[in-house]
Amino acid sequence: MAKIYIFRHGQTEDNLTHTFSGFRNPPLNENGIKEARQLAEKLKDIAPTIAYQSDQIRAQQTLQIVLENYHPNTKVVTDARIKERDYGDLTGKNKDEEARKNLEQFKLWHRSYDTPPPNGESVKMVEVRVLEFLNEVIPTWKNDDVIFISSSANAIRPMRRYFEHLTTAEMCSYEYTPGAIFEYQI
Repeated sequence: MAKIYIFRHGQTEDNLTHTFSGFRNPPLNENGIKEARQLAEKLKDIAPTIAYQSDQIRAQQTLQIVLENYHPNTKVVTDARIKERDYGDLTGKNKDEEARKNLEQFKLWHRSYDTPPPNGESVKMVEVRVLEFLNEVIPTWKNDDVIFISSSANAIRPMRRYFEHLTTAEMCSYEYTPGAIFEYQI
């Protein structure tokens, strides 16, 4: 039975300042590096056979820190399909300010399943690309494989839905703290 460990990247300045990151590429901040080191400690006794990361620096830095001291020879695969949601015209804007402008519209763009922000992606659109990734890689995993996936909150949503059989409302409602780990077996 393959074991899967999915974790969210550590904190960035965008996370700290409540800025829509989306496809922006901020690195981990000092606290994010600390969170990644804490992840590494939690996962030090679990030897991955393969690790996946998005093409965004925050997920890559997190995975590098997780692997460097305890699992330096792990094969790493980068896949853009598991990157953060594209927030389109909201990218770079402050979430609190956008919520003050129009709370109902903000809620719709921020957490609805199928309404994207202008020129961005809905959670449903992210789910399509994440499921494409999962449907491609899962058949390649062997029974004794241990998988690490370093990604972002909105890409983790459909992964959790896939493994936990969540409803769309449940999937869209969860908040994710940096460094959270989700474990599955298939």
